Amino acid sequence: MKRIVLFLLTNLAVILVLSVTARLLGVDRFLTANGLNLGMLLAFAALIGFGGSFISLLMSKTMAKWSTGARVIERPANQDEAWLVDTVRQLSKKANLPMPEVVIYNGAPNAFATGASKSKSLVAVSTGLLQSMNREQVRAVLAHEVAHVQNGDMVTLTLIQGVVNTFVIFLARVAGYAIDSFLRRDEDEGGVGIGYWIGSIVFEILFGILASIIVMYFSRKREFRADSGAAALMGDRRPMIDALRALGSLEAGQLPKQMAASGIAGGGMMALFSSHPPLESRIAALEAAR
Repeated sequence: MKRIVLFLLTNLAVILVLSVTARLLGVDRFLTANGLNLGMLLAFAALIGFGGSFISLLMSKTMAKWSTGARVIERPANQDEAWLVDTVRQLSKKANLPMPEVVIYNGAPNAFATGASKSKSLVAVSTGLLQSMNREQVRAVLAHEVAHVQNGDMVTLTLIQGVVNTFVIFLARVAGYAIDSFLRRDEDEGGVGIGYWIGSIVFEILFGILASIIVMYFSRKREFRADSGAAALMGDRRPMIDALRALGSLEAGQLPKQMAASGIAGGGMMALFSSHPPLESRIAALEAAR
């Protein structure tokens, strides 16, 4: 969950910064000089949308380390760390991947993988996970994270986020322009007013939050694939099933309150904002696999 939530929050922050910068540089005035130029607006939205998404991807490793206080294991300090690095190395070799950067952080049971590419990936593991699971279960969790890297999930979600960003920026400015036109309907002067500036920012945030439902949907789909990939790397689906069952009996690692946009479980509307499917569904999918 950390991987996705951090990426989404970083992406939203980057998009807002780029949007404000564009306004300060007068780009929006150019787009609205003679009415709203939809063609130019779409091109602008795609540039900012995909640009913001890829900037977020490039920042993903740094943000992951900063937000968790993770420590890179350059020289293992104990047998557990040595085993952890060696296990990631073995799994990566089996997946035909370069060795990821391995980090450890203090926290409740959790693990995640991130990075801009397969050759610049990171696998993070919490101390709580190492302390609460046996090594076979931890190995399965690590195989799941390595499978995320093998499947190129961060790049895939970045492309999806880029498309989503494009429509968020485009629709936010269209909505902002409509509101501004309504507020200024009795004025003869051209251009746009404060309604456009405030409206587009507000709608950008609102549409960005709603659009995260789409990204989370694809994230849940990729989790099933990573579970399957972990089973393939392990040569057996049972360890992954056991690890998921163990996670179900543990308190999953929580993000700081300002980052808790979704949970591993939930129902109703909150399920739409969850980056992971219910554990029961993931176990059932593995058990049904041939």
